[in-house]
Amino acid sequence: MDFSFTREQLMFKKEVIRFAKKEIVPRVQEHDRRDAFDFESFRKMGKFGLLGLHFPTEYGGEGADVVTTVLAGEALGEAGVDGGLTLAYGAHTFLCGDTLFRNGTEAQRRRYIPKLASGEWIGCMGLSEPDAGSDVASMTTTAEKHGETYVLNGTKMWITNGPIADLAVVYAKTNPELAHAGISAFIVEKGTPGFSAGRPLIKMGVRSSQTSELVFKDCMIPAHNLLGKEGEGFHYAMQTVEWDRSALLAPFVGVTSYLLKKCADYARGRIQFGRPIGTYQAIKHKLADMRIFGEAARTLVYRIAWCKDQGRPLNHLEAAIAKLFIGDWSLAVTNDAVTLHGGYGYTHEFDVERIFRDTRLAPIGGGTSEIQKMIISKLM
Repeated sequence: MDFSFTREQLMFKKEVIRFAKKEIVPRVQEHDRRDAFDFESFRKMGKFGLLGLHFPTEYGGEGADVVTTVLAGEALGEAGVDGGLTLAYGAHTFLCGDTLFRNGTEAQRRRYIPKLASGEWIGCMGLSEPDAGSDVASMTTTAEKHGETYVLNGTKMWITNGPIADLAVVYAKTNPELAHAGISAFIVEKGTPGFSAGRPLIKMGVRSSQTSELVFKDCMIPAHNLLGKEGEGFHYAMQTVEWDRSALLAPFVGVTSYLLKKCADYARGRIQFGRPIGTYQAIKHKLADMRIFGEAARTLVYRIAWCKDQGRPLNHLEAAIAKLFIGDWSLAVTNDAVTLHGGYGYTHEFDVERIFRDTRLAPIGGGTSEIQKMIISKLM
């Protein structure tokens, strides 16, 4: 298992950091403060090649491997890009785009992937519901087939990119009696009669990402918008776990490096009792803990990415451990960063306050820490 990067990969990471610092980071605080999605940065990410990085070139992508794709996510976090934009990127490219690419027909790929890769269209995934989060089989959204049409009825909740999406991969029950085996996936375009998005939710963190409910009321879609085969939707949803535990976690790894640099610089410059606070053992220990977390998190995430590149079946135990560790331990790291900055760390002008709020989603979204522990104990 080789986790060393090629010269080209390291150069690419530097280019992503340079791009992000110049084109995205200067607007981060503004969009976080206004709960506003940064369309300009998102389009620039598409133009730079990030939104379609792992898609084949014939569909407008760059043909990169998974490790390089994860490296790009880490670079965005290391540059200081906010968690809202990286979350929107993850939901768009991996939860929506990759699911469509892996399971769609050639006609579906040709129609949608180039638009998603360029950022012309924004994608989302509709899986969770008001009463169906971790328990996917309890979803109540249905899709009834009538001739060459499916009629969707139901409500999805907590949908990242929901209010701004041009395209949604939506999961619904085509056979409610079969639980997981009765779930199918569908492609629904914005403007389809009977399909609407709710108002953006006001959230504690990742505030520049737009999150809402999706409502389907007698929403009629053509039968050719079925994604893959009936009854395989749950399998498609579980495929996203591979990305949830690698590319979507990568910005958390990168932001740890960003925090460590911020905290170390502050500790060197902040003088108390006649010397820099970085000379005190309590501060040294906080910095050491940040570095330890970063190294461990990086190893867990890249192990999953490497295995995916090698074509190895995903080890759900390894994936759950990565999600649990990064989700839970990142809270302590970001809390220490705020504490180290004292009163300044509590103000909006310092990035550590925003990062603390953004990180609070880590043990909740994409499968709670409690669910990860259930998976780990069951697989053991």
